[in-house]
Amino acid sequence: MDLKHILFQIEEGIATLTFNRPKALNALNGELLDEMSRTLDAVAVNEDIRVLVLTGSGDKSFVAGADITELARCNVLQAKVFAGKGQKAINKLQCLDIPVIAAVNGFALGGGSEIALACDFIIASENAKFGLPEITLGIIPGFGGTQRLPRLIGPNMAKEMIFTGKMISAAEARDLGMVNRVVSADALMADVMNTAKAISQKGKVSLRAAKQVINAGLNVDLKTGCRMEVDAFALCMASEDAREGTTAFLEKRKAVFKGSLTGE
Repeated sequence: MDLKHILFQIEEGIATLTFNRPKALNALNGELLDEMSRTLDAVAVNEDIRVLVLTGSGDKSFVAGADITELARCNVLQAKVFAGKGQKAINKLQCLDIPVIAAVNGFALGGGSEIALACDFIIASENAKFGLPEITLGIIPGFGGTQRLPRLIGPNMAKEMIFTGKMISAAEARDLGMVNRVVSADALMADVMNTAKAISQKGKVSLRAAKQVINAGLNVDLKTGCRMEVDAFALCMASEDAREGTTAFLEKRKAVFKGSLTGE
């Protein structure tokens, strides 16, 4: 792929997507969003990728939001196209079958928080900052922040963050339930990669099923969610990985999962 604003690599089944506009604190412009969308398309069809990690280049910023220089030139129609482009890319991120981890290494503001919220979970460095400051520009979040944040931390706390536009620390974000854990800046990527490696060694079919049932179940009643779980559980039992996992348990050895999502 020809990428100008993103660094992308795959190592031992773990893909790392790094937002790479350090002079602009990795702010999101139209080009970067297009590159993000194309990269996620490639991730979605690559059977070798078992976990995706997102982070930002440098030590100051994950993503500092939308590029205000570009945004300030938008008319109404252009603003709608820009927001739609951001939502399309972030929706692709959330819909990936594989687990996605946000390694937030600095500012995650506006679109940066919205990207992180679409990941399966967030691990943050001590110097990370989160916020949806769009209200201070006379606008509102446009990449899904008004929808994902209330679902994660509750409407009242989300309204306070969005109405005030305030930044919160990594520790505050952890206390609100946005962030799974906070580690030192020096230890961030090692911690994230250790977690990604542990996940990557699990079965792809069961990981996909767990992710899909959790996400879908959040939008239905408990009874319906449990029915979805039963169906997904049964489908998992038809996979090569289920056979390997149960056999390994009975043989008292560590399971080696090699099954694919396509069964090939």
